[in-house]
Amino acid sequence: MADLMVDFIVSLDGYASADGWPGFWGMEGPEYLAWLDSDGEKQHISLMGAATYRLMSGFAAQMPDDPGMAGLAAMPKVVFSSTLDAPPDWRNTELVRGDAVRAVREMKQEAARPLRTLGSLTLCRSLLAAGLVDRFRLVVFPVITGATGKERIFDEYPDVRLDLVESRTFDGRLQLLEYAPTVLDGPPGATP
Repeated sequence: MADLMVDFIVSLDGYASADGWPGFWGMEGPEYLAWLDSDGEKQHISLMGAATYRLMSGFAAQMPDDPGMAGLAAMPKVVFSSTLDAPPDWRNTELVRGDAVRAVREMKQEAARPLRTLGSLTLCRSLLAAGLVDRFRLVVFPVITGATGKERIFDEYPDVRLDLVESRTFDGRLQLLEYAPTVLDGPPGATP
């Protein structure tokens, strides 16, 4: 059975991006970029929603010679959408129009590679609430974007207990935190 990892980059205050800031908040360093480019980080199937697909496929079209975009273009991708045209323009991409939770449950049973989300806040929230997520990984960037932050990651999430399974520091400032999640049915300590 294939593992599913939800994978986010996040500001310290929980935003996925911010107006006026560059990608990675301008703080990506050589150690982090080398880790992103490593073979172990490329041997999975990327899962995404339509908005992330439009954004990332647009970047790939604009920067075809960028090694990161070329690597992403080469890997298998599945996009969940009822609004995209079939077939998707971005190579190695499969379009799934039906229920994402059901499709991912089946993919976990059948996939030869691990599954990993790319952005896609709504998709990730649905997969976590359905109990399908095996690992929840964040790379925390040391910025607070309270005035300019966009896309609050954890809004509308269920309560989740996170057990730390790995941590690492990149370039002396970025924190990787990988957890095994357990979705809670109610407040911690509550009795049924």
